[in-house]
Amino acid sequence: MRAYVTGASGFIGSHVVRTLREEGWEVGDEPIDVGDRPGLERAMAGCNAVFHVAALYAFRGDPARFERVNVDGTRNVLEAARRASVPRIVHTSTCATCGPVPGRAATEEDGPPEWELTVPYKATKLAGERLALAAATDGLDVVVVNPTTPIGEGDWVPTPTGRMVRGVATGRFRGYLSGTGVNLVDVRDVARGHLLALERGRRGERYLLGGVDMTLRDAFALIARAAGRRPPRLRVPYGFARAAAGARLLNRHEIALARLPMYFSSAKAKRELGYDPGPVEVAIERAVADVLGSRRT
Repeated sequence: MRAYVTGASGFIGSHVVRTLREEGWEVGDEPIDVGDRPGLERAMAGCNAVFHVAALYAFRGDPARFERVNVDGTRNVLEAARRASVPRIVHTSTCATCGPVPGRAATEEDGPPEWELTVPYKATKLAGERLALAAATDGLDVVVVNPTTPIGEGDWVPTPTGRMVRGVATGRFRGYLSGTGVNLVDVRDVARGHLLALERGRRGERYLLGGVDMTLRDAFALIARAAGRRPPRLRVPYGFARAAAGARLLNRHEIALARLPMYFSSAKAKRELGYDPGPVEVAIERAVADVLGSRRT
């Protein structure tokens, strides 16, 4: 069995590649630009599956670049897979297309609040996901996975989550934003979820791949303890953070996305895929070890 993985050198992509190879797959991981449709088609020739993991995940940058990578790139990958007659495509989206929603954990039946669509990353990931779901309606066998906030080793670029781990583990972050939270998940569980979606997912369906909902304060405390540090103690009210973002002291897109706790339910993936995430503490320990230089595997 052979698969091609876009974004294979990235955080999630590298773990998907590793998991596929552990399961005996031959993996094509050539770094082909998602703007190169003929190159993608050549890489996909003879593949049994394509995992489209490549994306621009950041909260700063040129909106046009987000559009080129997350929307136009997805369109190119889907068309290349169609032309190469790939039997099944797993499209990596994000939990951000499912929520958050006030007062409860969001599910695949939900969508993002309107104000968050001013963030280029979020808007373009939603647009790319819609292309994937439309292709499924049009006959292409596509299943969508929606990771929450993956954490673990190998986040070397780093992603925004990796920067969070680095800031707390090195003592640079002295405070936490009150009133918000995240759903943390081991990146290895996310990678396994990709394979489960390939094997058991229904065409045209979305599957949230999450772990544990926790406040940002608790997440920071776990990271700090893994680094041998005292947890950040300064409580920053959301109103203060919003004012600081207005004064350009903080990233306005990150603050916009923190208005509601980012809590999500993986019940559908557990029920339909057999997804079974483990404890997130071990992933935090691996992530912190990476940051502090004691691990690089």
